Amino acid sequence: MSIPIPRPDVAAVDRCGGHRAREARPRGDFSFCRDLRVVLWSQDEQDAVHVRRLLPNRLADALVWHTSVEEGCRPSGTHGPLCVLVGSTPAGRTLADVVTRVRRHAPDAAVLVLEGTHASHAFRSVAGSVQGRADHRRSAPDEFCRKIWVALQRAVAGRTVAGEEVARDNAVLERGLLPDLTLRAEGFTTAFHYAPGRAHTLLGGDFCDVVRGDDGSAHVVMGDVSGHGAAAAALGVHLRLAWPTAVLCGQSQLEQLHLLERILTEERAEEETYATVVSLVLSPHRRTLRTVTAGHPGFLHRHKGEVRWVEPPPGLPLGLFPGQGDWRESEMAMPDGDGIVLFTDGLYEGRTGGGRLGEEGLLRLAGRLAHLEAQTFVDALVRSVSLLAAPFGGLRDDVAVLHLCCDEGGGA
Repeated sequence: MSIPIPRPDVAAVDRCGGHRAREARPRGDFSFCRDLRVVLWSQDEQDAVHVRRLLPNRLADALVWHTSVEEGCRPSGTHGPLCVLVGSTPAGRTLADVVTRVRRHAPDAAVLVLEGTHASHAFRSVAGSVQGRADHRRSAPDEFCRKIWVALQRAVAGRTVAGEEVARDNAVLERGLLPDLTLRAEGFTTAFHYAPGRAHTLLGGDFCDVVRGDDGSAHVVMGDVSGHGAAAAALGVHLRLAWPTAVLCGQSQLEQLHLLERILTEERAEEETYATVVSLVLSPHRRTLRTVTAGHPGFLHRHKGEVRWVEPPPGLPLGLFPGQGDWRESEMAMPDGDGIVLFTDGLYEGRTGGGRLGEEGLLRLAGRLAHLEAQTFVDALVRSVSLLAAPFGGLRDDVAVLHLCCDEGGGA
């Protein structure tokens, strides 16, 4: 419970600083932050009296005074900028104890230590956790309010710097989790595009990777975790990191899918979460392509300047009915010079002037670009789809595209 703050008699205030109570109070209303709240923690009633006379009328009337640290830590149910003034601490409590409590329960607050209530060494112990100190016994009202204003600006600047540091750390972490899709194997060339649907992030629920097997074969995986947000992105990272381990341990494509499904069911936060996956193995002699699909859309096959849609035998998505996967391997010819283009459904689910683009619309676009080399083809395909969807909100889902060529030149 907050304590009523006694109104100072004029004589008492005059003795403290020579300011009459009514004349001393600033006329302003802190227009730079109209929702500002000021809270005082102090065992000394005179701290409350002196602070109240220095504040503008609106803030003085709304000033909350607590004598108990525990009482002051309770949530107020209101929002807006907060300035906490720390005066005389309760017996057995140090200034560092009180400031730690403030930071735990109001991390964004501006904190000012009232001078004259703590020894210099006590202030030095918390200097890195507060926004300054103010003399409530000798300051003029304008000077005291300026201290609060500066403290609020420092708190905002501190949050900005901290936010920038967190954003930088997150970006470094996410970049470290992104796969290197450059296949360092003789006779193969990769081109790719990856863009999460969420703003201000590098990772989404789509995942893809390429690995060269011990026999010289090229292994490729692409998947799409249902849902959006950080949980889908984290699950996608789990699956992508597990897959190359399974490949390098010699597991077959079917064994890899069983492993990925087990990881998904163990790590997912909701039972409804599932993932579509397609796994490819291109033989070291580049004559055959072996495919296994778990609910994933088909892919594009580029052959002698033409593009066709390939739809492998369907299979259940991972996690939809755990343990009941009906996945089957299929095989197709893959002559030298051919290319395979894998993608997630975010590439063709966008809305266009004629409705949803869909598989047929994507195939038509790809056919017009069939003369382009691999990376140029991928970039042009994504750009064309994006332009069609732009008037209708753009591409809102994650988009992953991976192009695998069978020659060093990278052409179709």
